[in-house]
Amino acid sequence: MGKRTFVISGSASGIGRAIALRATERGDRVIGIDLRDAEITADLADPSARSRLGDQVAALAPEGIDVIIAVAGGPPTVNFFGAIDLLQQVRPLLAGSPAPRAAAVSSFAGLLEVDDELVEAYLAEDLDRTDRETERILRDGQDSLLYPSSKRAVLRWVRRHAGQPDWAGAGIPLNAVTPGVIRTPMTAPYLATEEGRKALLTMVPMPLHGPAEAEAVAHLLDWLVGEENTHVTGQVISIDGGADVLTRGDDVFSAYDGTPG
Repeated sequence: MGKRTFVISGSASGIGRAIALRATERGDRVIGIDLRDAEITADLADPSARSRLGDQVAALAPEGIDVIIAVAGGPPTVNFFGAIDLLQQVRPLLAGSPAPRAAAVSSFAGLLEVDDELVEAYLAEDLDRTDRETERILRDGQDSLLYPSSKRAVLRWVRRHAGQPDWAGAGIPLNAVTPGVIRTPMTAPYLATEEGRKALLTMVPMPLHGPAEAEAVAHLLDWLVGEENTHVTGQVISIDGGADVLTRGDDVFSAYDGTPG
């Protein structure tokens, strides 16, 4: 396989850093996007910063790229718009690649209870509507629905777009992964105490080996965006130590599209 060019958001830490290191160690080029320590320094919570991503990547890779991996997350706006804006703006730069690939990192949280109106606002890609729905949820004291709703919207966006002409029709597999509890800087304070660990694993039960290292997710992403993956697209792949199966059992549809299993 020839050397490839990766664009990875959230490349400075956690899962993004793990996949970036994996790529660079085998000689691939990585254009990282993060708040710091990256080729492109950008705050993906800022719409103006997101609007410049396509031009910034094109300036660094005028010959085109091979892979987009949207990892950056945290604030709900970054979870959805940070991922979707990156995928849509940079997708045209995949056109010349012999093996173009793309993936987004969502979360097991995307399978939890969500606010349907907020999810629809995200899917309409309407920032003003999203802000209004978020304010409503906050007024109602339903803060816990914000993060899962943004992550569910990513999953549904991937499912809606993966089979379309500008993705599958252009030879680009587009998939999403839903990690469970991963050992990253974000989860470190919780995993440092027995009480915190118990709270996390009560919400995200992981009977297979418990919390995972970021490298486990990087391995999965690496295959999904690899040249070997010629036909897997539009899939939501859980890497959660069994949390999905314990939560949904044999229901493989309703958590994603709202229909009965």
